Amino acid sequence: MKYWGSFFFVFLSFLANSQEKFSKEFRLITDNDLYVSISNDRYYTSGIFIEYSFLQKNNNPKLDKKIIDLSINHEIYTPINPTVPSRGQHDRPFAGLLYANLGVRNIYKENVIFGYSIQLGTIGEKSYAEELQQFIHRIYNFEEIVGWRYQIENALALNFRIDYITNLYTSENKKFDFGWMNTAKAGTILTNISSGFYGRFGFKTLQRLSNTLGFKTNLNDKTSEFFNESESFIYLKPMLRFAHYDATLQGSFLNKSSLVTKELNPFVFDFEVGFRYIKKRVNLGYSINYYSNKSKGLRTTEINKYGTITLGYLFN
Repeated sequence: MKYWGSFFFVFLSFLANSQEKFSKEFRLITDNDLYVSISNDRYYTSGIFIEYSFLQKNNNPKLDKKIIDLSINHEIYTPINPTVPSRGQHDRPFAGLLYANLGVRNIYKENVIFGYSIQLGTIGEKSYAEELQQFIHRIYNFEEIVGWRYQIENALALNFRIDYITNLYTSENKKFDFGWMNTAKAGTILTNISSGFYGRFGFKTLQRLSNTLGFKTNLNDKTSEFFNESESFIYLKPMLRFAHYDATLQGSFLNKSSLVTKELNPFVFDFEVGFRYIKKRVNLGYSINYYSNKSKGLRTTEINKYGTITLGYLFN
């Protein structure tokens, strides 16, 4: 019996100290203004993102990793009061987006991430945004939504995106770092550029850009020099965006029959503050996202906000 006890002790010790590698991840991310307020239901009101990422074989000696991202995404936009039927009282259009995403991220050894992606889908009635929002409101027993008949009309959604992220500083104890983030988008839905910074404050040692939950780079296989480490940190992301075109506000240039459209506000400030945690296979996240008004003539000058909940699972 004592031999079995010794074996069991050694086995538990091995599990506690063994380092694991997971090369794939499934994530469910949801955005909703209900996560920060039960009284505000306006503008960007809901987003659902079902994501799958995996390591691709990497033969480039300059890269730590190459990661492929696949996702199905849905977004809902409404006026300040989505229960008002008169289109003259809609300070922004109702709009729905449904699209698929294919992306590639190259993670360089110099603490740089360069990614590019393509999105394909639809804006308008075919996105089924009205049906989804009505379903959500029935669950919470909220007032019925009216006015979707004035939503942005159906049109092709085809967009391209480029991301560039680099680390600028890491403290000696590796409990704090910050870096520079940049994004460019162009297509039939969005054309804009964004630039800003991130800062992370770790409750334990922060992982570098090549292997962190913070940038979805914590995927590893037997060829990786990294392991999947536990992480917990809070982060800040202030960003300034210059917008040239937004079909959810202006209507698509491919279909100019939308009855309600608005003029674009070219400069938008975004600020995200959140918390991320991962141990072994499961990771969790919550953040609050603030943004200034995206269009002119809105009926509020308040800073808008919504919450984001993230649940991820790593596997092989």
